[in-house]
Amino acid sequence: MQPFWLVICVAGFSKAAFCGSASSNNSEAFAGNGILGEDGIPVKPGLTAIALAAVLSLALTPAARAQQPAAIPDAPTPQPPTPLNALNVPITPGKGEGNPPDAAAAGASSSADVPPPQPAPSSQPPASQAGDNFQTTPPEVGTTGEGVDKTGMILRVNVNAVEVPVTVKDSKGNLVAGLTWRDFKVFENNTRVPISFFTVDAFPLSIVFVVDQSVPSPVMAKVNDSLGAIQGALTPYDELAVFSYSNGPQNRSGGFTGAQSARVPFIMAMTKEAGTDPLVPVNDGPFASCNIRENGNCIDPNLQSGRSAGNGSFITIPKEIHTLNDAILAAAKELAKRPKGRRRIIYVISDGKENGSKATIKEVLKYLETNKIAVYGTAVGDSARWGEGYINRIHIPFTMADNILYKYTAATGGQLIPESDRNGIEKSYQKIAEEARNQYTLVYYSHEPFIDGKFRNIEVRVDRAQKDVDVIAKRGYYPSGQDAH
Repeated sequence: MQPFWLVICVAGFSKAAFCGSASSNNSEAFAGNGILGEDGIPVKPGLTAIALAAVLSLALTPAARAQQPAAIPDAPTPQPPTPLNALNVPITPGKGEGNPPDAAAAGASSSADVPPPQPAPSSQPPASQAGDNFQTTPPEVGTTGEGVDKTGMILRVNVNAVEVPVTVKDSKGNLVAGLTWRDFKVFENNTRVPISFFTVDAFPLSIVFVVDQSVPSPVMAKVNDSLGAIQGALTPYDELAVFSYSNGPQNRSGGFTGAQSARVPFIMAMTKEAGTDPLVPVNDGPFASCNIRENGNCIDPNLQSGRSAGNGSFITIPKEIHTLNDAILAAAKELAKRPKGRRRIIYVISDGKENGSKATIKEVLKYLETNKIAVYGTAVGDSARWGEGYINRIHIPFTMADNILYKYTAATGGQLIPESDRNGIEKSYQKIAEEARNQYTLVYYSHEPFIDGKFRNIEVRVDRAQKDVDVIAKRGYYPSGQDAH
């Protein structure tokens, strides 16, 4: 920095004026050396002049320095990193650089300290699926059909997300755990589709119990005694409703309530009935349909021989009323209002007989497969007997259907357990509720048109070394606007 000079003249008490100089980089006091007066005689400054000059020097020094710009040092030049192959010392992973040994020691140290290269982790599927390269990336969790572009704007795309709950059992009927998304293959209309979402988390249940009150009185007594075990099979996160039917469905609970609510025992007590015993056909005698006669003929013209009343050689079997289709449809309409994220279950306790319903099984199945509702059941009465339960599935034309409950469970991915005693009926509640809650949940996006109203077949396969596994899933679905995101 260049020195800054200031000339100061101070008038003293003598005739001569004192002039001195102050430098910004010189703190030397004014001694008066070389300063001349008016007559050329050297004059020494007084104390007042010296003090004033010192004060002015200190006051003007910062101002003078502020006028000069501060020098900015240059930034260091970036240096490239030293390559590892240029080092003359071994580098041990986890220990850093060591002392430079001789050539022989360096070779020995390198071979002893440096571990052999480890193979990179492989993302290939198991050996059982080594040849399956259909889907190499895992499914994304929480995929909803929405994406975000680079500008941050949300892009909404109409897609058809199909949810498929799957239950896998071994040959002994036990649940198979530990499967991953790689073990499943999903086909829609015979075309394989990639899995977009996979989870094994337990879901809360929205379950409707449908109790058949048209079963015989001995069977109904066992069902009545077992109803108290229903609440013990559910969790506080579940909710339930109760329907019953004999000649038409009845809503016993008035809607859904908490599974552990204090209302549940009261609702179950209201559901208990005596049952319905089958009528005995009588075609002759005082208890016959035409018991008042005149000259051998019926008095009532509507009850003629050979018609609905029958005669001595023709027996008319009284019709039984079992409105199973109407009861399942009424329960499904109540269940379709429940929010997403819950398992929608209809649990039927019946012998599976059907006669007298206004709705057909085809109409009810379409409603169930449109609203993602699964039907489970406990078969009681005649359908629970070994051998007879399978024979009852055969429908003889122009007669009452003896068991159609298995058709509902097979089509919707549910299960049917036959039980003939009270203890078995109670255990079936807990078993089916556990299996319905703990399932593998697969979600994929359909390649079919958004909504075309056509039924779509679904087939789920499990690729495992053991081939004796039973895969239980719904057979298909009807698309609806509820699937759009």
